[in-house]
Amino acid sequence: MSLNSKFKSHKFSRVERSMNKFLLIFLLLLCIESGLLVGLKRWYISQPGGQPWYVVGEHSLTALVFIEEFLSFMVLLNYIIPISMYVTVELMKFFGSMLLGWDLELYDSEVNERAKANTSDLNEELGQVEYLFSDKTGTLTENDMQFRQCSIGRVKYIEVGGMLCFKPDIPDVQPAPVPQLTAEIEEFLMVLSLCHTVRVDKKDNTAIGSYSETGFEYEYQAPSPDEKAFIEACRRYGVVLHGMKDDYIEVSFNGEMRRYEPLHILEFDANRKRMSVIIRDQSGDVYLLCKGAEATMLPRATGGDKDTILRHVNDYAVLGLRTLVIGIRRFTVEEFRYYDKILQDSRKSLEHREEKLVEAFSAIEQNLTLLGATAVEDRLQAGVPETIAALRTAGIKIWVLTGDKEETAVNISYSAGHFFQGVVELPITRQTSSEMCGNTIAQHRKTLQSRNCNNNEIKHALIVDGASLTYALSDHSAIFRDVCQACSTVLCCRMSPLQKAEVVRLIKKSSASPVTAAIGDGANDVSMIQEAHVGLGIMGKEGRQAVRCSDYAFPKFQCLQRALLVHGHYYYVRIAYLVQYFFYKNIAFITAQFYYAFFSAFSAQSLFDSYFLMFFNLAFTSLPILIYGLFEQNIPQDVLLQHPSLYKDISKNARLSYGQFIKYNILGYWHSAVFFFGSLLMFQFTPIHSDSTMAGNWMLGVMVYTTCVITVNIKLCLETYYWTGITAAALAISAIFYIAGTSIYSVVIWPSLFVDQQNMLGVWHKMLSSPTVWLGLLLLVVMALIPDIVLVAMGNTSSSVNHLRQSGINK
Repeated sequence: MSLNSKFKSHKFSRVERSMNKFLLIFLLLLCIESGLLVGLKRWYISQPGGQPWYVVGEHSLTALVFIEEFLSFMVLLNYIIPISMYVTVELMKFFGSMLLGWDLELYDSEVNERAKANTSDLNEELGQVEYLFSDKTGTLTENDMQFRQCSIGRVKYIEVGGMLCFKPDIPDVQPAPVPQLTAEIEEFLMVLSLCHTVRVDKKDNTAIGSYSETGFEYEYQAPSPDEKAFIEACRRYGVVLHGMKDDYIEVSFNGEMRRYEPLHILEFDANRKRMSVIIRDQSGDVYLLCKGAEATMLPRATGGDKDTILRHVNDYAVLGLRTLVIGIRRFTVEEFRYYDKILQDSRKSLEHREEKLVEAFSAIEQNLTLLGATAVEDRLQAGVPETIAALRTAGIKIWVLTGDKEETAVNISYSAGHFFQGVVELPITRQTSSEMCGNTIAQHRKTLQSRNCNNNEIKHALIVDGASLTYALSDHSAIFRDVCQACSTVLCCRMSPLQKAEVVRLIKKSSASPVTAAIGDGANDVSMIQEAHVGLGIMGKEGRQAVRCSDYAFPKFQCLQRALLVHGHYYYVRIAYLVQYFFYKNIAFITAQFYYAFFSAFSAQSLFDSYFLMFFNLAFTSLPILIYGLFEQNIPQDVLLQHPSLYKDISKNARLSYGQFIKYNILGYWHSAVFFFGSLLMFQFTPIHSDSTMAGNWMLGVMVYTTCVITVNIKLCLETYYWTGITAAALAISAIFYIAGTSIYSVVIWPSLFVDQQNMLGVWHKMLSSPTVWLGLLLLVVMALIPDIVLVAMGNTSSSVNHLRQSGINK
């Protein structure tokens, strides 16, 4: 598994990439505005009377002067860059990820597990998934293996009521119990009871009873559910594994104890698709016991009825049962000595140890005599068909990547709803050469093109096996990807862990760069999980490695429906609006400085006191948008679950498109123009106080600033659909901070340690004492928000989403 894994790389969401692109645009905008103001300043100075009389000295434009003036304007306008946005986003992601774990709908009482977020960086990517790559065993299924049938020699057997019975060929005939274990059956069960890595825990005998006369009850701990199913089935049939004693494995056959000496274990790996043990029996004979997939076992067999076993394996696969072929090989003394030395030398090797072991295993696992095959059942998890159907309606393409046999995988795909009624299967299986594989792929592409031209209602399912996939990816990756993406669904069987990751990478690197997610429960899924944009783990029965390596983990597959359609939707909508809002409000705020330069002889004089610059994002406008980012629900949860197609509305980063970005920026410039020029018009020519005094520079700045704070917070209210007490409290706290803080700041004579100049002393109270100011605030806020109100109203009346939203609220 270590060889099939990869280092976990840092993942970036689409939203992060959009944020960085927008930030670069704003940096460019900052440079352009600063350069423009420098140029206008030099032009203004060059005009007659443009040079102020109180400015002494030569002011020709040198490189140093240009840099100095350019940096002055950059400092003046730098607040257009929303640095605090990144802090707010991180806070929102951190606390937002907790909401996933706190959702009781994602808690499973059966396993006593709840959803878990291993990262908060990719929350919004849950709302952008276009391709979902899923493992089968333990992900779509329970991974609770039950031994159902087996083939021994040329005879089929079935378990009925815990007894091994002959399986009749005639459907209506009842199975007859096997009267006693024949030598052929005993040998088959002996291999099952010894070829494994199961640990036996002994417990004192209880009222439940013991499985042997030793006075112990046995509990089997297996790394693989298949192996545990085999051992427990053998126990039911009278072949009981007692575990290790004095370096020997003890197995009883209907009460008769036999001892076997374990010599070597040839561990399972995903490329070989088999595992073996070498044992010595009581008579001193040495045997290789082997089990594995039929594709790797049959070519290595020289004995046994291969045709019958293959036919039985295919029969089991059609029923959706997992199959393994069982084989044995007896070594001569010379053969064992030779292979024993090879194994020991390979394990001791300091260089290329893994390669040498693979070669040794391959040499040993030859000349097998096939004994039969096993068939175990792995039931679907609850809610899998409904979840797959909902995700498909949401526009997510679902691929199943499994190590199972083709027939088994196809059967499960139909049961799970991955394949649906009327789908046309396009197989790329059993390809024996690259040329043959390329021709098959080309033929499928022609089929897809012709059918799509004639009938768009025809849906296709591509089926590809691991061997054929090797040819497809190495020599025909481009055309293979086109065929895959043209199909409604894809099933990949007999896959190795690295092949799973390669398939995910194939789609990631396509021209459309779709967002991919991969879900699995075992160590063999780790590479796939790490390769995908979003890695999802299932808290299954094969350890916690997939959960630890994933970005998000869930108790069951059915949790995906709520995780993507509800949490993913909310995460994306919240952060997308937050990003647009931050850029918008900083434009609305600081662009007034740019306008003011035209009325201050381009002197880089600030319109706002440093107090206002410092606290605009820190205290006056950031808390409400943070709360919005945590609790906003633009559409009720039940509506999102009932109408999965709403997921399509936010796909492909729809709310952070350049069109949306431009729209919010235009609104920001409009608001800023209303704030500044409206306040200027109100203050410039008319006294606002009873003593006929005019407003000064700082009062103009306070008026513009106050209008801006009120407007940007009201705009947030206009686009909030889910109101809570916390939402209202955040707005109230921001208002209190602004009113109380500014009131205190404008009446206190601050020590020079804190404030260099008392520019604001008395300005706030004098401004608010004027009725003109109150009327002006009302008019300017309303005028600024007219386009926003119109846009919100148009969206609410014309959008089908709003109809669904209202139907959910009315419930």
